[in-house]
Amino acid sequence: MLSLRPAAGAGREESALDEQQGRGASETRSTGRRVPALVLSGFLGAGKTTIVQRLLADARARGIRVALVSNELGELGIDRALLGQGGQSYVELEGGCVCCELSDDLLETLVRLHDEVDPDRFVIETSGVALPYDTQLNFWREPACDFIGDDMAAVVVNAEQLHEGRDLEGTFEDQVQSADLLILHKLDLVPESEWDAVEARLREIEPDAPCVRAIRGEVDPDLLFPPDAGELDRRGPPPPSRPHSHEHFETSEWNPPDGMRCDALEAALEARCREGLLRAKGFVRTAEGPRLVQVVGRRIEITEVDGEAPAPLLGRIVLIHRAGTRR
Repeated sequence: MLSLRPAAGAGREESALDEQQGRGASETRSTGRRVPALVLSGFLGAGKTTIVQRLLADARARGIRVALVSNELGELGIDRALLGQGGQSYVELEGGCVCCELSDDLLETLVRLHDEVDPDRFVIETSGVALPYDTQLNFWREPACDFIGDDMAAVVVNAEQLHEGRDLEGTFEDQVQSADLLILHKLDLVPESEWDAVEARLREIEPDAPCVRAIRGEVDPDLLFPPDAGELDRRGPPPPSRPHSHEHFETSEWNPPDGMRCDALEAALEARCREGLLRAKGFVRTAEGPRLVQVVGRRIEITEVDGEAPAPLLGRIVLIHRAGTRR
């Protein structure tokens, strides 16, 4: 499904923290840099905060500046204590849901963080009863639509909850059915012999969204924030793989020919999605001009580029897929 979003520019997710210090909002706006945003949702007790902790640790290790908005339904500030995130790059919205009562607060917070922090990424961790799609709609509101780039709703699902068949209607069902990506979490609480049956039950509720498995928050950050080809060039060879009790993912690069029509490009990406493609990001010289290409769960986005596309990245699309499905 082709999704037409506001034109997105060439964001730099790899900026180091020391390069970010002191950069003013006027410089940020003048560059037109767009910032990717992740909405991490899921029912009460799914383990969202554990995944956020992993994301923050990865960002610190790679020098990526993250602006985190955490939404608690109560007013205890528990997530702030768990995440250990301080300073102006962390905002906690309490006492309501960012998808409804606090939507204006969320918009104002995004604008303030953009102007004051100049992040490389936004992460919005919703409360356990919030709806991710309604939260994403705030990215289309002015002025957030001027600086938000690609966005994604990842919904964390407690495997034990599915296995026991509890609270699977209403809010849980609405969350799952609006996901770009499903993360089947806490599988260590379910006998391994039941994992396929648990995922099959999830598929009865949402048959189309890609689903990945995870234990103790170990989700590949590149699934949630895919790198660009330039960043991959600087990383060098991948580290040796280590055994995990959840899925493995691989990153590769596709170089579509110059002059490819957008409809042909979309069809090729749809075919790759059927073969296990989960995320994609890159720039292509199409017959209609330079385009930014992104695959976000079920969405295929092919948009015009603000300004000039980065020459070293043209004709290069980074693909992230399940291990063993690459062609």
